[in-house]
Amino acid sequence: MRFFSAQYVFTNTRPPLKRPIICTDNNGYILNIEDTGGNLPERANIEFHNGIIIPGFVNCHCHLELSYLNNEITPGEKLHGFLLEMNQKRFNLHKNERDHAYKADVLMANSGVVVCADICNSPITFDIKRKSSIHYINLIEIFGIDHRKSRQRLEESLLLASKADEESLEWYLTPHSVYSVSLPLFRLIKEHSLRNRVSSIHFLESDVEIPFIESHSGPLMDIYRQFLSPGDEPFTVKDHITAVTDEITSSGNLILVHNTFIRKNHIESLKKRKNLFYCLCPNSNLIIEGKLPPVSLLAGEGCNIVMGTDSLSSNYELNILSEMKTLCFAFPEISLETLVKWATLNGAKALSADSFAGTIEPGKKPGLVLIKNVDLHNMQLLPESTSVRLI
Repeated sequence: MRFFSAQYVFTNTRPPLKRPIICTDNNGYILNIEDTGGNLPERANIEFHNGIIIPGFVNCHCHLELSYLNNEITPGEKLHGFLLEMNQKRFNLHKNERDHAYKADVLMANSGVVVCADICNSPITFDIKRKSSIHYINLIEIFGIDHRKSRQRLEESLLLASKADEESLEWYLTPHSVYSVSLPLFRLIKEHSLRNRVSSIHFLESDVEIPFIESHSGPLMDIYRQFLSPGDEPFTVKDHITAVTDEITSSGNLILVHNTFIRKNHIESLKKRKNLFYCLCPNSNLIIEGKLPPVSLLAGEGCNIVMGTDSLSSNYELNILSEMKTLCFAFPEISLETLVKWATLNGAKALSADSFAGTIEPGKKPGLVLIKNVDLHNMQLLPESTSVRLI
């Protein structure tokens, strides 16, 4: 057995505890939590840490396979510029993709992530995930704006899914975004995801999505003209809300990723969709669009908020605490306790992993993460705050 304590422990089951004792077995399962009332007894076997212990982080949106693109994409070029540069560089860089993905997985685990929803377009990370200390949910992402190639896109994704099966990995088919999936392809994906426990979609990440969907105009349409035959028009959903409510499986949980340009009327219209979660990837949003999502609006509307890192093509690190710090400094009205729940318990619920993760309570194996260098008096993160996985 092992015994852990810290200045504070956030269990996500009750208010923060001051200097409690967490007892685990040697495999990391929680056996007991002793509330000492802040009066920690002197015991030789207690591992005491100066900071806050929380459950392991849950990363609800990541692209591990893009780790080799770290520092390769120009910041601040907006979504259409980002997509153009990605298309130019993704298959033309002579780097060891697997090696970069492996290093990113290790760093993510060491910083405290215990569960991760990872977007997959290739099998390059599958053996890494099978051996990782992180529990991965593999979202096999499908995109294609040319509706005549819808069946081909689906078949390619099902082949990738078969490779995930060979590695005994949990996987689900999911659409990339409203602006990158034709309506026929949306419906094929829905047909093949009727038993999904988890789905996700990039949602209102950029304002250029709106004119494209409404009138097939703007920078995204300019990009797509390179891939469509002369005179062809995309066959798309009529709006973002319809895509979510009508064209994505109603099975399981749905994670809307980014939400940078979401408005109150969108949120109101989406409330009819059950089991909906809103994933924030603030550092990626700043790097690509130079803008943060309306976090106070989302919180005020009672949205289920979770956290993600996106990829190293649009972020400098796959570190959930770094995302929390960005939100903490931009929205100081949001408490640290709330941020921790978004980054742990809510994420565990979104990924159907709350049977073992998200809370520190007997019978679970949530991982324990220490947040160091915290303003404990005001219970706030600091620029120098860091996180490390204890178990």
